[in-house]
Amino acid sequence: MGVTVSKPILALIALIFGILVIVFPNLLQWIVGLYFIIQGLLFFADYFELRKG
Repeated sequence: MGVTVSKPILALIALIFGILVIVFPNLLQWIVGLYFIIQGLLFFADYFELRKG
């Protein structure tokens, strides 16, 4: 139930974002913002899925 993302995929995303922050420090704000948006969408999807069932 809800939206799940496998741990290897989350680890890969974290590695990619970490490398991007090291190479392009100016991207930090965008990466953090994208992370919060993605997490928020996953939380809302999970909430509405649980509420529906």
